[in-house]
Parts: sequence; structure tokens; C-alpha cells
Amino acid sequence: MKRVLIIEREYGCGGGEIAEKAARKLGWRLLDRELTAEIARLARAAPAECARHEECVDSWIYRLGKVFWRGSYEQALTLEGPQVVDADRMVELVSKVVAEAVESGSCVIVGRGAPYFLRNRTDTFAVFLYAPRHLKISRVAAQTGDRAKAEELVESIDRGRAEFIKHYFGRNWPNRSLYHMMVNTALGIDASVDLILKTMETAPTDDSARLDMD
Repeated sequence: MKRVLIIEREYGCGGGEIAEKAARKLGWRLLDRELTAEIARLARAAPAECARHEECVDSWIYRLGKVFWRGSYEQALTLEGPQVVDADRMVELVSKVVAEAVESGSCVIVGRGAPYFLRNRTDTFAVFLYAPRHLKISRVAAQTGDRAKAEELVESIDRGRAEFIKHYFGRNWPNRSLYHMMVNTALGIDASVDLILKTMETAPTDDSARLDMD
């Protein structure tokens, strides 16, 4: 039985709304903004500051500076407390929060590397959502009121997500072998939700629908 739904998504395709509606229909906990809030609590930092470092890679100059700051023992040190909230720290905390969440009950998790952290579990159902570029831009422009800004966000955020996956997991994004299905959300939000839930309900319990990533 699948008890964890993982939603990975292109920016602007409606992934957050789809995850929210799916969680509501299933009666499951939604880990999207709540996940960021929990990480912020653990890091003793502002949620907005944590969100700024989610699904991204710190600049090379920051990483270089951190190496000098920590000396030659970078890999052996663990960052504790509120003084450091960067991409490395975020990955560490996301892994912890996601692992604890799936053990505590059924949930819907949005992005943040969850398909990779949970790839060896057989009780997860992973979906990748995408949409035509013009639809993503139109959706974001409707939210921001600025089409030029929407175009920039659609390009830059997904580029950042691809860099994040490559840096921390050594894979191209999206890695198709991780997902049980990929859905074009041009179908519509509600139609996409229904398709995902219906497919998850009938998915093999042995996870044979997903290829081995390793």
C-alpha cells in the first residue's frame, strides 16, 4: 500500500496546488510550507531565510569561503545552531524532517529532494509534474502581474533545481527512473489530481513500476 505521495514539479506548472488538493482528498498531511516551517524551527531561523536556500546550490564563492572558514575538516564538522543556514544545512535538515514525517504517518511531500531521500522505500508513489512553457509563464504572470519577471522565474528556478539535484545527488533533473508517472498539468489541475490518485491506488505494491536508479 502506498502511504507517501511525492510531488516533484517544474516551476509554474501548478504543483503546489495539485499537492494541496491531493492531500485534502486523501486526508493526508501536506509537507510543503509546513516542511519549511519545521526546518526553520530546527535551524532556529526565519522560514523566509530557509526557503531562500531550498532546492538550490550556494554560489561557488560562498562554498570556497566556507572551505577556508572551516579549514581542512569540512566533511567532519556538523553545523549546529542558528548561525548557519545554507544549502548544505538545508539538505541535512530536509533529510531529517522527511524521514521523521514518513515514519509518523501518511503524507504528501512536495519536492526538496524527497524522491532521492526516499528512493529505497516501496510505500512511496513519486510523480513528476510538467507543463508547456507558455502555460507556466501565464500562470506565474497571473500571480506576479509581471510577464517578464514570470519568464525569468520559470527559467531560473528550474535551472536552480537542476543544479541542486546534480550537485547533491549526481543526477540529471528530472531523473525519470525515480518516478512512477509523469503528468502534463495542461490536463487541468483537478484532472491531474484525479489521474495521480487513481494511478497510485492501482500501483503495484512491489514498486515494479519504477526503475532502479542505482
